[in-house]
Amino acid sequence: MPDVSSEAAGESSVAATWTPHPIRSVPSYADAFPDMQDVQIQAANKYGVSPVQNRAEAERRKMELVYVGANPYFFVEPLRSSIPYLVPRASVLLQDIGRNFFDSLQIKGVPLSKIIVTSVLRSKDDVSRLRGHNGNATENSCHLYGTTFDICYNRYKTVAPPDDPRRRAVRNDTLKWVLSEVLRDLRQQQRCYVKYEVKQGCFHITVR
Repeated sequence: MPDVSSEAAGESSVAATWTPHPIRSVPSYADAFPDMQDVQIQAANKYGVSPVQNRAEAERRKMELVYVGANPYFFVEPLRSSIPYLVPRASVLLQDIGRNFFDSLQIKGVPLSKIIVTSVLRSKDDVSRLRGHNGNATENSCHLYGTTFDICYNRYKTVAPPDDPRRRAVRNDTLKWVLSEVLRDLRQQQRCYVKYEVKQGCFHITVR
């Protein structure tokens, strides 16, 4: 019969010696995530759908797209200039980013938070409206193809409810460092292209 007390002591010893993995971030966001429009649009054309004119057309094209909504691993904020759809390949990537972010937070001893998705598929009408008040908006946006989404790096959704004793404040910079490690790894695996957007406060990501 196994010695239960010895096993328990062994488990306690392992628990006592466990230390969180360090948070290293990346040396430079601009250098780690340099993928500009010319690179991302090639992947968008390769893996994406043909652009839709408006939301009504997007509804008719749902056989080509996956709905992106409530999810255990990420939060989609109310969308004003895009539609919550992605091509399946990009949907899997977004799911993996959210799951890997959760895993990283756990092994680093950081309270769980969800990433926030701020932009997904855009129709031609959406892009036209954006260009009307944002001179930096690109007419041939990667968002037109359902391959591209934005994740903000300065806001996160806390998972634990306010009365949960496990809840504690976490700096957004800390969460940004962890997210940057996750995105760097996926980019190095050639799963995606990533651009660090300073003015928009987001990582602009296109599936590969």
